[in-house]
Amino acid sequence: MKTIIKKIDKNQKDTDIIAEAGRILKEGGLVAFPTETVYGLGADALNEDAAKKIYAAKGRPSDNPLIVHIANMEALDKITTSIPAAAKVVADAYWPGPLTMIFDKSEVVPLGTTGGLNTVAVRMPSHEIAREVIEAGGGYIAAPSANTSGRPSPTTAQHVEEDMNGKIDMIVDGGMVDIGVESTILDMTVTPPMILRPGAITREMLEELIGEVSVDKTLINPDSKKAPKAPGMKYRHYAPKAELTIVEGAIQEVVEEINRLTKEKMEAGCKVGIIGTEETIGQYVAGDVKSIGTRENEATIASHLYGILREFDNDGVDYIYSEAFATAGIGSAIMNRLLKAAGHHVIHMESDT
Repeated sequence: MKTIIKKIDKNQKDTDIIAEAGRILKEGGLVAFPTETVYGLGADALNEDAAKKIYAAKGRPSDNPLIVHIANMEALDKITTSIPAAAKVVADAYWPGPLTMIFDKSEVVPLGTTGGLNTVAVRMPSHEIAREVIEAGGGYIAAPSANTSGRPSPTTAQHVEEDMNGKIDMIVDGGMVDIGVESTILDMTVTPPMILRPGAITREMLEELIGEVSVDKTLINPDSKKAPKAPGMKYRHYAPKAELTIVEGAIQEVVEEINRLTKEKMEAGCKVGIIGTEETIGQYVAGDVKSIGTRENEATIASHLYGILREFDNDGVDYIYSEAFATAGIGSAIMNRLLKAAGHHVIHMESDT
């Protein structure tokens, strides 16, 4: 299969490119397109055969549900059996935007899209190109991240091309995404509503609107028989090819430990990557050192996370050591993704004081 790649400017949108993407989707094909979070791999969500193509292209387990993307609130009625009042309040505040909500599904949504579940995850993206592609494709587009399952999610069309060239019909290149980590997932089928995946819309933001919101703290083992209710709950995700370790503690102790570990690995003939920040990169004495952003603005860290993990893949490093980050605000999403990428391999530095 030859993958068509078309560049599009969100300020001067080419309607022919949007129309071509829509035609491919309506015919049961696969189209990758930008959203404000990461690039999505789209297929007609109401066409079970099309949804199956997503699983095949990504190498994704078939019990890992797909998020259905819509372009307007009216579309929600067709694919759900009921919309809780709290969901309408949240939607008014944060749709379109980086938030997915889980509802009881209607019969029109095939089980092949929902990973065999009777619930459906739904998102309305704020990215204009995404919404136009969704509309052109029929209004209901299943779209997980457009990467090989388990790898770091794509934040540029080039990342998509690395993983999907020759496996999908089209890539719509809308440049680098804004946020860089996937949407918050909020389960509206339970009381109180539960966050199944952290993202840019935080627990605090949601609780200001609807009161108590719980957070799923369980980590399901890869051999668990329980079906994941949301993408990313069950399987190893976001992982680079190298072994990733997070070093947590007082920042000066973290830097010293990463320098020690780097020296040890390099003396053994290994290539080492280091994830630092603008505040610390000058303190690392060896290795392939990259700044992920600044702690003064953790949104910069979120937007660079997956790109840096992919850069280390391209650099061919054997080991990666990363600083840890605060878990307030979007930091919760950053650490969730980083911990999954590291397989929860963390070194805790204990201060003497």
